[in-house]
Amino acid sequence: MPEQEIFEADFIVIGAGSAGCAVAARLSEDPATRVLLLEAGGEDKNRWIHIPLGFGKTFADPTVNWCYETEPDPGAADRKVFWPRGKVLGGSSSINGMVYIRGQAEDFDHWRQLGNTGWSFDDVLPYFKRSEHQTRGADAFHGAGGPLCVSDVPDHHPICEAFIEAAMSLGFPKNDDFNGAQQDGVGYHQTTTRNGKRCSTAVGYLRPAMTRPNLRVVTDALTEKITFDGRRATGVVFRLDGEVRAARAASEIVVCGGAVNSPQLLLLSGIGQAEHLVARGVPVVHHLPGVGQNLQDHYSAPLKFRCALPITVNDVMRSNLKKLKAGLQYYAFKTGPLAMGTSPAALFARTRPELASADIKCSCSPFSADRPQDGLHPWSGFTTIIYQLRPESRGHIELKTADPADPPAVFPNYLATETDQHTIVAGLKLLRRIMATPQMQRLITSEFQPGPAIASDDELLAYARQRGGTVYHPTSTCKMGVDPMAVVDPELRVHGLSGLRIADASVMPTVVSGNTNAATIMIGERAADMVGQKLRMAA
Repeated sequence: MPEQEIFEADFIVIGAGSAGCAVAARLSEDPATRVLLLEAGGEDKNRWIHIPLGFGKTFADPTVNWCYETEPDPGAADRKVFWPRGKVLGGSSSINGMVYIRGQAEDFDHWRQLGNTGWSFDDVLPYFKRSEHQTRGADAFHGAGGPLCVSDVPDHHPICEAFIEAAMSLGFPKNDDFNGAQQDGVGYHQTTTRNGKRCSTAVGYLRPAMTRPNLRVVTDALTEKITFDGRRATGVVFRLDGEVRAARAASEIVVCGGAVNSPQLLLLSGIGQAEHLVARGVPVVHHLPGVGQNLQDHYSAPLKFRCALPITVNDVMRSNLKKLKAGLQYYAFKTGPLAMGTSPAALFARTRPELASADIKCSCSPFSADRPQDGLHPWSGFTTIIYQLRPESRGHIELKTADPADPPAVFPNYLATETDQHTIVAGLKLLRRIMATPQMQRLITSEFQPGPAIASDDELLAYARQRGGTVYHPTSTCKMGVDPMAVVDPELRVHGLSGLRIADASVMPTVVSGNTNAATIMIGERAADMVGQKLRMAA
């Protein structure tokens, strides 16, 4: 590679994550289009990426993970909260729990009501279907033949079976498809896996596309800023092999860095609240006060239990014989503990009868740990968690310094509103009701955390603040909209600039009701279609 080579492309896509891989792969389907995809991380060669249970191994691995931490947050008892984010081909889709949840139809209809034409549920459903290879087959809600393989959980663990039966005994309906006609109810997740292996967007979208001569993927390339000619984005400056390099885009730049890195890159490029930029020594290109604002995330609180039977993943991992058996089972059949994602079973429920749709999610995992990066407990244990689907609290992200290598400052502002506080307490109470059923009691020796001494609403809220954490769903820091704090318009174009779009979870006006990966991939699909439509009109 010549030292002074300037990379030339029609489109530069920044970030090979959940959305970026989809954008780059779709744009490169047109052989007349040159696409350059820049990724700050490396290739997805770590074997633990591809083994579903291996998410525990990558959870705090800096070779594939940004390993961010928030600033001390009052809503989390002034703790710093660990925020893993993918730094590898596939982004967070290479290190997440593989849960496939789109969100409620009402989420997208709400986006439309906020002025985002083209983003109602009826508008986005075709993109969900286009992205999907549903192993059950196509129907009104699902597609077959798409890049992202969506599969049923291969094993029905006895703890998850008991959780489902317990919730049904309390009157909650069974739901075999959380992405179908309605989300309410209890059942098993589907996962982004294919034949027992993770199907990240790097696997599903990017690998097949990388055979095309018009797609160039550059890894270990940290984009430092976007360059402009007046108000038109013309290229990027990035660091590769310790050297500063340049790339030019003949048509457009699509930023797909995610809810942390996209606002960070805009701010480093001089796009954001002017006073903040000046204070950090960044020349102002465009005053856009919404950049980094409107941060939303799902904050969870756990209940952890000692199990009466040696059937948990903890038991497998502390026995050499059981580990050997699990390894052989996985490599022979792609089933067993190693084929398990984070939380096989879940309940979507309403904490108040007047609500139109579920406002909390409860998940059940047949293992337990203090923190995933610390390893599993040395005893039989399992975990349930609850989080609010539509939090009212809003945080923000800002630059600490003008150095692109410095992580930004994250202020999540968890549990800042009364509704958020009441909802997480109500969710913990519901989980305890489920755990008190005969179906669960036969499996429980004791409640390990928080323990029966924590009983009042105030105590439960204090516990949630002290022991809760993120569910790894940050969104909305470059929100889409038509109001003064919006960063992109409904076509995902950055307000006030040309040649620049954002396509990732940061553009969500409000966080979806559930895991965010599926909706982020849909945004990538939608963005590629918007760009392609512009090309077709120009032709």
